[in-house]
Amino acid sequence: MSAESTPDPGTPGETGSTRPRRRARGRRTPPGGRRRALTVMAWTAAGIVMLGGTGVGCLYLKLNGNLESIDIDRVLGSDRPTRSDNGSQRILVLGSDSRSGGNGKLGGGTDDGSARSDTAMIVHVYEGRRKASVVSIPRDTLVDRPACTDAGGGTHPAARGVMFNEVYSTGGAACAVKTVESMTGVRMDHYLEVDFEGFRRLVDELGGVPVTLTKDIDDPKSHLHLKAGTHTLDGRQALGLVRTRHGVGDGSDLGRIQLQQAFLGALVDRAGQIGLLTHPKKLYRLADTATKSLTTDSGLGSVDALISFAAGLKDIDSSDMTMITVPVRYDRTDRNRVVIEEAKARQVWEALRNDRPIPPEATEGTATGEARGVVGTP
Repeated sequence: MSAESTPDPGTPGETGSTRPRRRARGRRTPPGGRRRALTVMAWTAAGIVMLGGTGVGCLYLKLNGNLESIDIDRVLGSDRPTRSDNGSQRILVLGSDSRSGGNGKLGGGTDDGSARSDTAMIVHVYEGRRKASVVSIPRDTLVDRPACTDAGGGTHPAARGVMFNEVYSTGGAACAVKTVESMTGVRMDHYLEVDFEGFRRLVDELGGVPVTLTKDIDDPKSHLHLKAGTHTLDGRQALGLVRTRHGVGDGSDLGRIQLQQAFLGALVDRAGQIGLLTHPKKLYRLADTATKSLTTDSGLGSVDALISFAAGLKDIDSSDMTMITVPVRYDRTDRNRVVIEEAKARQVWEALRNDRPIPPEATEGTATGEARGVVGTP
């Protein structure tokens, strides 16, 4: 895909323009390096370094002040899986609507003041920082929530058979981490939460993200109506895409996860394509948006820590990433819920615990959502 400027992305609920696009003035990133990042934060971190080098210290401090952090280690205490000493690193990443009052109305939600987590991923970075695995957890997965304490000191009793996204609504980040560690037996080294409103603004700051759809998507609940073909999605459309479930596949959350994983690749591709490193002002705006959108554990709660974290991921190419959904099957009594296939899931958790590749047979014969291949890059 050549470096191009952004077409008119259209308005929410409409297709983006498909007219010919002009070449951008920024440096064209070599094809082999377009996906040389795990997340767009690797690009924004580079921009922060550039700004710091020019002596714009006040901007650096502003970015630092944007971040919110939670001391997960203090809240959870010592009753946790043993920290790994094999050089690997695991991060629980959640996409939520908890940091903005307008979030609930984005992508088909409700503005009732509650906090939800529609996206959950365990990112495992292997020793040497050259490969990674991403394990998505469907929000509708039925799990046993252990007794936990939230960041404000409130306590919540254990509960059996609750939906995974209800864990976050009940006890926030600390309870989410506690539950993931309980179900996997694997310690999370970091926590990273991305706010949906910030995600929308991030896509808009990038000038939209081009994607190609192999099927029409018509989902009034996520306000997304797109024909098969190539579109440049603005922030609201992109948010609708990663939150839609009724317009693709079998209508389950599993299909939505497949869209999210595909869009992540397109998002990183876009960040590399437009030559951000040659535009410090654009990089600062992107970094400002990104840091306003993040809640982290205290270990990542500074710009310096995020820079160091992102630098450790810069050599990971998309071809070196394995992206799966935790092995699940549909609940026999309610197909809107899924339950973990424990025997297969143990293979996944054992691989992560020992810093080994996830065996392909761990996901064979499990529920998929039937939405793979709907989204690709132009």
